[in-house]
Amino acid sequence: MKLRNIAIIAHVDHGKTTLVDKMLLASEIFSEHEKPGELIMDSNPLEKERGITILSKNVSVNYKEYKINILDTPGHADFGGEVERVLNMADGVILLVDAFEGPMPQTRFVLSKALKMGLKPIVVINKVDKLNCKPEEVNDMVFELMFNLEATEEQLDFNTVYGSSKNGWMGADWKKPTKNITYLMDKILEDIPAPKDNIGNTQMLITSLDYSSFIGRIAIGRVHRGSIKENQNIMICKRNGSKIKGKVKEVFVFEGFEKRKEKEVFSGEICAITGVEGFDIGDTIADLEKPEALPSINIDEPTMSMTFTINDSPFFGKDGKFVTSRQIRERLEKEQERNLALKVEYTESSDTFKVFGRGVLHLSILIETMRREGYELQIGQPQVIIKEIDGVKSEPIEELIIDIPEKFSGKAIEIVSTRKGEMTVMEEKGDLIHLEFNIPSRGIIGLRNYLLTSTSGEAIMSHRFKEFKEFKGNIPGRLNGSLISKEQGNAIPYSLNNMQDRGIFFVEPNQAVYEGQIIGKNTRSDDLVINITKTKKMSNVRSSGSDDKIKIAPATILNLEEALEYIQSDEYVEVTPNNLRLRKILLKDHERKRSKKM
Repeated sequence: MKLRNIAIIAHVDHGKTTLVDKMLLASEIFSEHEKPGELIMDSNPLEKERGITILSKNVSVNYKEYKINILDTPGHADFGGEVERVLNMADGVILLVDAFEGPMPQTRFVLSKALKMGLKPIVVINKVDKLNCKPEEVNDMVFELMFNLEATEEQLDFNTVYGSSKNGWMGADWKKPTKNITYLMDKILEDIPAPKDNIGNTQMLITSLDYSSFIGRIAIGRVHRGSIKENQNIMICKRNGSKIKGKVKEVFVFEGFEKRKEKEVFSGEICAITGVEGFDIGDTIADLEKPEALPSINIDEPTMSMTFTINDSPFFGKDGKFVTSRQIRERLEKEQERNLALKVEYTESSDTFKVFGRGVLHLSILIETMRREGYELQIGQPQVIIKEIDGVKSEPIEELIIDIPEKFSGKAIEIVSTRKGEMTVMEEKGDLIHLEFNIPSRGIIGLRNYLLTSTSGEAIMSHRFKEFKEFKGNIPGRLNGSLISKEQGNAIPYSLNNMQDRGIFFVEPNQAVYEGQIIGKNTRSDDLVINITKTKKMSNVRSSGSDDKIKIAPATILNLEEALEYIQSDEYVEVTPNNLRLRKILLKDHERKRSKKM
C-alpha cells in the first residue's frame, strides 16, 4: 500500500481537530452502528472541556489505494514541544487558516518550524461560511507570511483549498460548496511527496512515548532507514552519546485509531515498538552491528518556572490520595520523560521542586492533570526565567496580538504600556482594531483577566515567545491587597454580609476556611485580616424581618490559571482534587509582620 505522512498545523481554534474528524469519516473507518460524535481526536477529558488539543496524536485513514498517516498537533505555542516532535514524522503539512482571522501568532510559530524542516504545505482556508470572511485576502496573507519566513520557491508554489470542516466540504472555489472533502484528500495524494525509501541499516528516531500497564513503555517514531522486525536485536543511541543494547519484542502500525501488529515495518512508516527499555524521546533505535545516531530533537528553552511543594495547610490530606513529596517527585519525573518542553530541578528542600515550562498554560495543564489523578500540592507564583547573555541581564520577550472593538482600544494600549509593552502595529480589521506589541513575558502574567475585565470581555488576545532581550525594568504588580481569614471555621453569611464593603470574596457562605487563607480581594492596596467565622449574638430582642434582608454578592470563583496569575510572591495556590484555595505562605499574622520587618 502506498504511504503519505501528513501533519495538520494551525492556530488554536481554527478547526484542526474537526477537519481530522471529517477525514476519518470520509475514510469510512466507523461501522454503521458506531456514532463517534465530535472531536474524536481530543481523547483527554481536559481537551474536551477546554476545546483545545494538548497532546499530539497519530491516526491513519485509507483512501483509494493509499494509507494516509495523519498527525494532529496542538495550536498553542505553550505546547510547542509537542509540535516539533510531530513534524519530524511528516513529509508535508496541511496549514489550516481561519477565513476571517487569517494567520495568527501561533500559525507563524508552527509554520516557521515546518518550513525550516523543508515540508511542503497545502493551505486550507477554513470556515468560509462565517460572516464577513475574506478567503482570497487571507490566502494572500498566507503567501506573504511564507515569503517573510523565507520559504523556498517550491514551498511558495502551494495549492489552496477552501471549505468548511464543520459542514464537511472542501473545494477549489469558496463560493461553490461541494458535497464532501474528497477534493482535499485528492490534493494530499497529488502534492505531498511519498516517504523516501532509504535502504540500509536500521534507523528510527523516537519522537513520542506511550505507556501501557500491560506492556510498559512503548516507543513511537518513523522508520528513517532500513526496516524494524519483531524480535530484532538493536542498539539504542542515547542523546548524550552513550549506547544501550536492546531487543524489539513487537512492532505495530497505526490503523484508524487502533494499532495493528506487523512482522516487519519499512522506512517511511510510522510505528510503535514494545519490549525496549531505557529509551527517551530523541534517542535513535539503530542497527546492533553498525549503530548510527540520527540528529536529536532540539526543543526551545523554557521561559517560565513555578515552585511545586507538598500541601502543608490545615486541610492537608482531606481530598487527595497522593500527598507525599516522594509521590509528587515520581509523578514529575514520569512527566519529564514524555513532555520534552518540561524541566524539573530539585531544591535544597526535599519537599520543594522547581518546574520549568513554556508558559502558564503549559504548566497549569500539568497541575490540572495531577489534580485529577488525586494529587495534593501547592504552587508558588509563576516566575519568568532571567538569563545573562553576553554579560547583559535578559528576559523573554513575547509578541502579543490583541483584536478589540475601537471604543476599548485606548484602554488596551494603556494597560499593555504600563506592563512595558511596545506597540508595533495598529490597523483596522473589519469592525475590530488589530494591535501588535512586543512585551516581556512577565507583563503577560495576569494580563488576560485584567484585559477582559477592563473591556467587558470583548478583547481577543494571543501571544508567542519571540526572543530573549535586555531586562525592561520593574513592572507594577497587583494593585489590590488580599482579604485574609483570621480564624479557622465556616464562612458565616451574617459575617460575609457585614464585610461586603471590604472587597470581593472568593469563598461562598458556609464554606470551610482556615487561618491565613486568602478569602477575597481587598478594595485597598494592603492586606486585611478579617473574621468571617463570627456568628450573630443571640438576644431575646427581635425586630420583625431584620434577618431576611441579608443579600450577599455571589463569590468570584477563580479557575486554576486565574488563581496562578492572581497570587503574589508571598502566596500559594493550594491544589487538591476537589478544591482550589489561595493562602499566604506564612499562615500566622504575627509571622507575616515579623518577616516584613526583617
